Amino acid sequence: MRRAGFKEIRTPQLLARSLWERSGHWDKFGAQMYALPEGSLGSSIGSSVPSSNNPSPGLRHDEAQTLCLKPMSCPCHVQVFNQGVRSWRELPIRYSEFGACHRDEPSGSLEGLKRTRAFVQDDAHVFCMQSQIEHEVARFCELLRAVYADLGFSSVTVALATRPAQRAGDDAVWDRAEASLAAAARAADLQFDILEGEGAFYGPKLEFQLADSRGRKWQCGTIQLDFVLPERLGARFVNDRNEYESPVMVHHAVLGSMERFIAILLEHYAGWLPVWLAPEQVVVASISDPYAPYAMRVVGMLDDAGLRITADCRAERLERKIVDAREAQIPLMIVVGARDDRDQTVSIRKRNGEQATLRLEEAVAALLHEARLPDRQIG
Repeated sequence: MRRAGFKEIRTPQLLARSLWERSGHWDKFGAQMYALPEGSLGSSIGSSVPSSNNPSPGLRHDEAQTLCLKPMSCPCHVQVFNQGVRSWRELPIRYSEFGACHRDEPSGSLEGLKRTRAFVQDDAHVFCMQSQIEHEVARFCELLRAVYADLGFSSVTVALATRPAQRAGDDAVWDRAEASLAAAARAADLQFDILEGEGAFYGPKLEFQLADSRGRKWQCGTIQLDFVLPERLGARFVNDRNEYESPVMVHHAVLGSMERFIAILLEHYAGWLPVWLAPEQVVVASISDPYAPYAMRVVGMLDDAGLRITADCRAERLERKIVDAREAQIPLMIVVGARDDRDQTVSIRKRNGEQATLRLEEAVAALLHEARLPDRQIG
């Protein structure tokens, strides 16, 4: 996100209900928001509507400011934009936040990592002029394509979601927003279907659906064009005519819920994540106890090189260690024994059965190459 021109910010978890009312989120999502009076007992957090039977000592409910756990970050990013007077010369301004969000989902809809009540979202927002929309949509599409390709997803379809029945803003605003987003999508060389009535309440959106290795489709990435929230929340900049004007707000997420995307990745790869992405990249196993010190020296060198290493120096047979490493789906394994200790070498085993014996320094370089991050220049 930094390479794509975004500044990372961090916004609060608890915000006044009045902000969500001004933005329109309370009318749309109020039933899914966790709310409580300021200073109330912690027991009231578990309910979307604070109990009037459980006031805090000395606090009348008509005096309490209701606070809400944020279900998304967009109103917060507008508040950051609103700090100070903005000039058209500063635009576009781009903010990014891996923000913790909370939504009171029905218990029957919860499904492991795929649908949770607490999750992290890769929220990003761009404040720009209408003349910059096309460029910002193209930048997002470039970013999304690069990230999806790095993660192993080559098949992506796109749909343009239009105005829903419950929405903010008049038809003229929606006509302008939908036309602008469609034109930007075509300029970005996207072919898209139309999803009637599936847009966000504040603007139309492009939805990106990827296909996994089993042919299942998942809607993850999205970019939304918003002419409504900036005006509702008082976002303004001074244009080239020295007049105040509301910016266009572009909402986007490449992954969506991080937890859900991790679940999709695990299913796509059947648990065998690529080496660069695996939480444990290499396990170093000693054949027997006398070679544990050398195994730990190898672990130290690989750890110093920046690889994610685990050691297996248990008093177990090598066959057991190999089985356990496969069950943990660690992609690379190093085995050290008497010859390795004597010659300062290691034996590398890959998941596909390939094996190689290398000198220790050569092995470090080879493993770093195997585990290298995809090198993309996005800008």
